[in-house]
Amino acid sequence: MNKYLKFLTNKDFRFCYLSRNGFYHSMPDEKFLKRMFKAHIGKELNLDNPQTFNEKLQWLKLYDRKPEYTTMVDKYEVKEYISKKIGEEYIIPTLGVWDKFDDIDFDSLPKQFVLKCTHDSGGLVICKNKATFNKDAAQKKINKCLKRNYFWNNREYPYKNVKPRIIAEQYLEDDLSSKQGLTDYKFFCFNGEPKFLYVSSGLENHKTAHISFLTLDWEFAPFQRSDYAPLDKLPPKPTNFDKMLETSSILSQNIPFVRVDLYEVNKTIRFSELTFSPCSGYMPFIDSKYDEILGDLLVLPKKTTS
Repeated sequence: MNKYLKFLTNKDFRFCYLSRNGFYHSMPDEKFLKRMFKAHIGKELNLDNPQTFNEKLQWLKLYDRKPEYTTMVDKYEVKEYISKKIGEEYIIPTLGVWDKFDDIDFDSLPKQFVLKCTHDSGGLVICKNKATFNKDAAQKKINKCLKRNYFWNNREYPYKNVKPRIIAEQYLEDDLSSKQGLTDYKFFCFNGEPKFLYVSSGLENHKTAHISFLTLDWEFAPFQRSDYAPLDKLPPKPTNFDKMLETSSILSQNIPFVRVDLYEVNKTIRFSELTFSPCSGYMPFIDSKYDEILGDLLVLPKKTTS
């Protein structure tokens, strides 16, 4: 269940809960998004003249529907796309791809690996030691994810036609960091221009994860998210920060908005994913005025619908 829901009214909670269980698939996308936006943000969604960052992300869901976006969010297909754009050296090695969990040949996998569903967000299982890996729990989680079409959660169109599969990737560990897990560098890019980023750590456990927005001058931004604890201190600047900016610019060319997610592992950049609708367009900003300030950065294109 989405962590925002604890702040919703009973009526809103019921709508969000039922929508996640398939009760509103027949509701037109625009009507659904207006209802969901009101539930999360507490305001009416203005699609005729959107002003805020979150409003404009809803508009893009409806009216910026390009076929190539499907490839760009598919965690398997995107690897070839990225390789052609910036080079194979940025890709996390794939150890296998399967349609069903039962098809996975665990004997062929190394001691450590990561399982991901290709078609959603959150379908992730990390194996740090195959000898103690809870295969039953992993199967339960992965199979549950394989059954859902992530599009219906919040009508994020790029996910609608992604084929549900499972990939195994090489487990990455940064020898230069004492922290648990990898640090994510997520660049918010507007028509090929990174404008700011957020740095996150420990996202494999959302209860203990930390997120902070930073400027491109590597300072804390004047806005943050209310749904995550901020970082305790300014993190070290990546060795390849300038290259990350260049990479993010290349990958976001001619796209009104996309978030480019990268890692730096042992001083080497690795591509993570592309995200078109962070927080599904319900980003809880502190201070809320920055929702409109950041909205000014997003110039909407002409409508394209499928």
